[in-house]
Amino acid sequence: MFAVRERMPLWVQTRCGLERRSVIALVVVLVVAAGFAVHHFWAGRAQPVSAPEVVRSAAPGEGAGASGAGQEPGPGPSAPAGGAQTPGGSAGTGGSGGTGGAEIVVDVSGKVRSPGIHRLPAGSRVADALRAAGGIRPGVDLTGINRARLLADGEQVVVGAPAAPGGTGATGAGAAGAAGAGAAAAGPIGLNTATAEQLDTLPGVGPVLAQHIIDYRTEHGGFRSVDELREVNGIGDRRFSDLQNLVRP
Repeated sequence: MFAVRERMPLWVQTRCGLERRSVIALVVVLVVAAGFAVHHFWAGRAQPVSAPEVVRSAAPGEGAGASGAGQEPGPGPSAPAGGAQTPGGSAGTGGSGGTGGAEIVVDVSGKVRSPGIHRLPAGSRVADALRAAGGIRPGVDLTGINRARLLADGEQVVVGAPAAPGGTGATGAGAAGAAGAGAAAAGPIGLNTATAEQLDTLPGVGPVLAQHIIDYRTEHGGFRSVDELREVNGIGDRRFSDLQNLVRP
C-alpha cells in the first residue's frame, strides 16, 4: 500500500492524506476503471461477419404440385378433339397429319395452276396435292376425282383427263395414272384433226397450249409423227412423256 501511495502524484497524496482507507478506495476505483476499459475493448473488437443465407421463396402453386405428384395430368384445354390441323391438310380428317416429319413426292399434272413435282407430308390426300399445285382450273369436272384418297410416294395425279372405265377418275397412280388408261380406252386424240376443246382435255394442256398445237399444225401442214410435239412451244420432255401415248398424228 505504501509503495502505491509513494508513486501517486503529490496532489493526490495531499488530497487523500496518508489514510489507509483512502488508498484502498483509490485502488478499487482504478481496478474498476481498468475492468471497464478491458470490457469496452473486448466488446468493440472486430468480428467476422458471414453472409446471410439466401432462402428461396416457393413459387406459387409449388406446394400443390408436390402434393399431387402422383396424379396423372388431364387433357389440356387447347387440345383439339379431332387432331391438329397441319399446313395443306384438313382438320379432323387426318388428311395431312404426317408421321414424324416424313414426306412423300408426288407428280401433279393436268388442269391445275402449278403442275409439277410437289413434296407433301406422309399421309397426305389427293386434296392436299391439288392444293399444293395451286388448285384446279375453273370449269374442270371433279366428278371422278376422289379427293379423300391417301397418296403414295412417287404417285402421279392427273387432273382433267377422260375418266377410266369403272369410275377410277382422273387421279390414278403409277407412271401414266388412271387418266392414261381412260384415254387409251377412248382412243388416242388425232393431232391433225382435234379441236382446241379436245386438245384441252389432255393432261397438262390448257387453252393456250392447245392453241399452240393448232398453230404449229397450221404452219407446218400437220403432224407427221407424235415426236413433233416436242417442237411445239410449251411442251417439254416431261409433258411430252405424259402425252405421247394419248395422241396420234
